[in-house]
Amino acid sequence: MKNIFLIAVLILVSSFKADFNIKLAKLKYSGGGDWYGNRTALPNLAKFCNQNLKTNINPQDEVVEAGSIEIFNYPYVYMTGHGNVVFNNKEVANIRKYLLGGGFLHIDDNYGLDKYVRPEMKKVFPELDFVELPFNHEIYNQKYKFAKGLPKIHEHDGKPAQGFGLIYKGRLVCFYDYECDLGNGWEDEGIYDDSQETRQNALRMGANIIQYAFSN
Repeated sequence: MKNIFLIAVLILVSSFKADFNIKLAKLKYSGGGDWYGNRTALPNLAKFCNQNLKTNINPQDEVVEAGSIEIFNYPYVYMTGHGNVVFNNKEVANIRKYLLGGGFLHIDDNYGLDKYVRPEMKKVFPELDFVELPFNHEIYNQKYKFAKGLPKIHEHDGKPAQGFGLIYKGRLVCFYDYECDLGNGWEDEGIYDDSQETRQNALRMGANIIQYAFSN
């Protein structure tokens, strides 16, 4: 399984230049939290990346369950919500295997997710803690440069936007945006009262995450 996944990732990386259809997925989890939020976010991000990174990502996003073997079909998995998150033992093992095999998880705090997702990810990587990424990290310096790290998209508690990561043997396997709400900035225009500049910053940062995930 691991070798098959790594081969698939290499093919996906080459798709920057080839006619290959990549799919992104939203993570479905238990616990009652609204994992299904930001319904238009991934399709808009895919379109933006296709236009600006010359990727060929399917704009129709998919849903993958935390414990499903289908997770290995996606080089990038997006997780969001406001509320509770619960991973059972099977899901913990599956997510860990996915991330160690080359997958990438992006957690987007839609507000209120923090106190739930941290202990659940601790189940996945008990040996790791989320660390705040410095502004010179590669994820902020892909096609688009963010000299001050994550752009602030929504007010939330008025705190600065922060980007955290789980780093396993030198590789960033999970990126977590906090007090930022990137996915809301990816949503269709008019859903939120975001300026064009704010939406563009959110999409550009999203493109950086995709580019980083595909190349690492």
